[in-house]
This record gives sequence, C-alpha cells and structure tokens, in this order.
Amino acid sequence: MDHEGTGPSLAWVRSSYSNGAGGECVECAAEGDRIFIRDTKVGATLVASVGAVAWHAFTGAMRRS
Repeated sequence: MDHEGTGPSLAWVRSSYSNGAGGECVECAAEGDRIFIRDTKVGATLVASVGAVAWHAFTGAMRRS
C-alpha cells in the first residue's frame, strides 16, 4: 500500500457505513487504476492508495464475510 498526497480533482465518496454525525467517516476515490482511501478525521494529510484489483478483492471479501 502506498501513501500519497492527491490532487483536489478526486471525487471522494463517503462510506455508507459512516454514521454521518462527524468524525467516523471513510472516503474513497478512484483515479486510473488506483483507489485512494482516507479517514475524514485526518483529511487529506494521509491518503492510502491501492491498486483497483486489490481493492475489489478486499471489498468482495468483506461483503462475503
């Protein structure tokens, strides 16, 4: 997993499991073959990125568990 800063052009999507009350939100954005993940508590200061194939394998496994 790479940690990268990302430009403002990313369209961030908030997790449907986030409570919306603030402070407990995970957001994801896609650009090319990379998926970027961030915690809204720390904003854009720390962003993790993974390949799209790995991300889809991870989210598929989470849905099945």
